[in-house]
Amino acid sequence: MARPRPVSEHRSGPLAALLGRVVEVRAEEVRALLWSCTYFFCILSAYYILRPLRDEMAVAGGVRNIPWLFTGTLVAMLVVNPPFAALVTRLTRKRFVSITYRFFMFNLLVFFVLLRVLPESQSVWVGRAFYVWTAVFNLFIVSVFWAFMADIFTTEQGKRLFGFIGVGGTLGGIVGSAITAGLVQVVGTEVLLLISIVLLEAGVFAVRRLSVLFESWSSAGSRAVAEKPIGGSVWAGLTHVVRSPYLLGIVSYMLLFTIAATFLYFQQADIIDRTYDDRALRTALFAKIDLIVNVLTIVTQLFLTGRIIKALGVAFTLGLLPLLCVAGFATLGLAPTLAVIITFQVLRRAANYAVARPTREVLYTVVSREDKYKAKALIDTFVYRGGDQIGAWSWSLMGALGLSIAGVAFAAVPVSAVWLIVAVWLGRKQEIMAGPSKEPDGMAPAVVPVG
Repeated sequence: MARPRPVSEHRSGPLAALLGRVVEVRAEEVRALLWSCTYFFCILSAYYILRPLRDEMAVAGGVRNIPWLFTGTLVAMLVVNPPFAALVTRLTRKRFVSITYRFFMFNLLVFFVLLRVLPESQSVWVGRAFYVWTAVFNLFIVSVFWAFMADIFTTEQGKRLFGFIGVGGTLGGIVGSAITAGLVQVVGTEVLLLISIVLLEAGVFAVRRLSVLFESWSSAGSRAVAEKPIGGSVWAGLTHVVRSPYLLGIVSYMLLFTIAATFLYFQQADIIDRTYDDRALRTALFAKIDLIVNVLTIVTQLFLTGRIIKALGVAFTLGLLPLLCVAGFATLGLAPTLAVIITFQVLRRAANYAVARPTREVLYTVVSREDKYKAKALIDTFVYRGGDQIGAWSWSLMGALGLSIAGVAFAAVPVSAVWLIVAVWLGRKQEIMAGPSKEPDGMAPAVVPVG
């Protein structure tokens, strides 16, 4: 097998030079960067085709019933996490990633059949099941993606490249949103599910290409470590989180993030439900919001994300989103209108995807490989949906106590302030753990697949 060439032997071609204008990428990293973008594009476009369908089904089933859907999602996370951890323990990285995605593809085929054969009277229950499934699907496919990225890129590379890699996902979100917005009234829901399946299979192909690149160009030692099963206990994700102050800090960040996001989600659903009574119009509006978010996100990712992280560092960059939410919820409390809720939601989601999410994934570059896949999967799925659950039932409780949309918004301001404090502490902790060139658990630096 060919040996990797030293960095000095790589020549910077026109593509590398072009990319170098918007991202600090080295010649030996270009192919890895582009395949990573392709991978993210495929899975995010598949999800964004489904997202507006999920949101419309939730509204059609009754906004008052959404907290129960969040409960169902939390239960589903409990059921799915142990089998996923078992796959991680026993299989190589390439195999468990492929199996995970193809499991979800099979599920989509089942929903396709149900929507085709069941009568209209049963569509509400299918929609509720689809909502729960989509919530599980979204978190797992994205968590696996970023775990894969944290496994092959170092902290230093993550700071430079993760923002641009996010561009692939953002483009996928734009394409997926545009497909649904443009075709849902023409071809119907069922055909969109099939398109999502094709895109997921393309994502599996991209994973395999990245694995081949890694096998071809990495050192023998790094390749042996990376391509063997992670091993360990099925319950290591939980036990490692409980024992680690750093991982508990990430748990706190995720809980506060999701509680705030859930408050805003319910406020959006409530205001839109009062404004529009046509299902197709609501679906189109949700898709248009997604489209605006992704356009704004991609501009930020292309020109600002890497520079922001490099200039401000992990701690302050991680604090930008909670700071925005402090201001946004205060504004929504003063003016709870459709224009304000859409503007706040667009800015919050764009800031999350373009800045907060890539920065948050850098946090995992300083933990062990086992924690990258097991602890991260637990945090990104069960803890994430646990925060949703707390937020959903808190919303219901505040509604029962007579709080209006404005009252809930003001209640979210101190939650966002605590989240801001946690974000800054966590970012500083990561910077200390990373050091100038520190790698987790004494491992050799991750070797990026090159070509």
